[in-house]
Amino acid sequence: MNKTTMETWSVWCILLISSLLPNGFAHSDFYTSVGQMTDLLFIEKDLLTSLKDYIKAEESKLEQVKHWVEKMETLITTATRDPEGFLGHPVNAFKLMKRLNTEWGEVEDLVLKDMSDGFISNLTIQRQHFPNDEDQAGAAKALLRLQDTYNLKTEVISTGDLPGLPADLPYKSTLTVEDCFELGKIAYSEADYYHTELWMTQAVRQLDDGEQSSVDAVTALDYLSYSVYQQGELERALEHTKRLLTLDPTHQRANGNLKYFEYQLAKQRKVEKEQRGTEEEKEEREKGEADRKKDVHTERKKYEQLCRGEGVRLTPRKQSRLFCRFYDNNRHPYYVLGPVKQEDEWDRPRIVRYHNIISDREMEKVKELAKPRLRRATISNPVTGVLETAHYRISKSAWLAAYEHPVVDRINQRIEDLTGLDMKTAEELQVANYGVGGQYEPHYDFGRKDEPDAFKELGTGNRIATWLFYMSDVSAGGATVFPEVGAAVKPIKGTAVFWYNLFPSGEGDYNTRHAACPVLMGNKWVSNKWIHERGQEFRRPCGLHQTD
Repeated sequence: MNKTTMETWSVWCILLISSLLPNGFAHSDFYTSVGQMTDLLFIEKDLLTSLKDYIKAEESKLEQVKHWVEKMETLITTATRDPEGFLGHPVNAFKLMKRLNTEWGEVEDLVLKDMSDGFISNLTIQRQHFPNDEDQAGAAKALLRLQDTYNLKTEVISTGDLPGLPADLPYKSTLTVEDCFELGKIAYSEADYYHTELWMTQAVRQLDDGEQSSVDAVTALDYLSYSVYQQGELERALEHTKRLLTLDPTHQRANGNLKYFEYQLAKQRKVEKEQRGTEEEKEEREKGEADRKKDVHTERKKYEQLCRGEGVRLTPRKQSRLFCRFYDNNRHPYYVLGPVKQEDEWDRPRIVRYHNIISDREMEKVKELAKPRLRRATISNPVTGVLETAHYRISKSAWLAAYEHPVVDRINQRIEDLTGLDMKTAEELQVANYGVGGQYEPHYDFGRKDEPDAFKELGTGNRIATWLFYMSDVSAGGATVFPEVGAAVKPIKGTAVFWYNLFPSGEGDYNTRHAACPVLMGNKWVSNKWIHERGQEFRRPCGLHQTD
């Protein structure tokens, strides 16, 4: 078996072995988990090493060819001055025959030799683990989501100077014209003309500032003018089209658009003039439109404000009712000598935080157990009850049972000791890692009356309470917010928060509607325990009133 055949056979063997690896190594929405995205960096590092080896091999080959050329140049220069005299020497005549019959063939083989085999083989093997178009689009949409939630200008994202981050951050990165253009194109493919306009404008701005790019201003302006037109801004669409035509007067589509926009603008102005009416009528129309928009976006607006640290309703009076204490859960034997630090985060609903409640070693073990199993987080369809992925939950999760490792069992027991609730009917420990712009939009943990089949298959009743561990600090963003009451809880590594989803009467507390804000910067790891009603009958007795 020759060398080439052996290399081909090795590649196929490695591909076969790779195909038999656990599904955790196959492609599965990389952008939804920063933890799993770290694997891609090591794949890229391996490819870079392989590419450097290829460059060294090519350089070595070129050096050999260059050395041959230099040797031959000296020889030919001497020989061609007196060809007959040169070949009159029998050694020279023999060497000429040898060179043309043998040595030039060897040079030909050297020049034709493909030094890329190793790199191409490695690339072929690793390609199966690469992100796909969905990942690229998902990461782009995550950037757009961060832009909206945190009111970020395109210039801020493009320069990498995100709010709250040190200016000398060693891994700060910037966006090129091509990057901005790609973000605009992805938004355009989703008919998201608002973000198309923002990012095509940024691409044009960077071109105007002199940045060299393979993307030209004409192409960007073409997208820009159409996206502005789709938003009903005819005058600005016309301005962008005119600028495009100054750069390319023969642009066929722009010339057609110019005439169409001018016609539509004249028509629009005529209609506006006829329907203008009195100033009072105009104001009334504008007020009605503003009210409608406000109704539609009220919760979204509250959610985003809380994510930015705005709109938190922590008044001085409310603050005076919140305390910190050493907590032993009514002199629980385990915590009498070592009570835990408990802090009130909110009063209604009552949200408490436990400090230093899980060790670094425990957190690392939980992450280690969960990482190979992380799968795209799902939600239960309220109509069909089927688990499915959703754009408003961008994370990956895994479930850990108590019997799998003593650490998980110990964590479950700790939750039981501190809450006084039975863990036998609770769901397994869910571990979640959030991806680029990872979030979970406002939702309830408990099943509402319009979801009679929620958790029916478990046979353990509704989710009475939620316990949430924070297993990482987050540089920016990533807070847990409660839009109904204006509360915001910041992730602090090693802490946990706890709240009841149901009143003692068993009725749902609708003020517990909460959300996980998008992660602006950092890697967010959490784990949560959903505790159910069954088994709590004597641990949390029912109240007499609906909202007790």
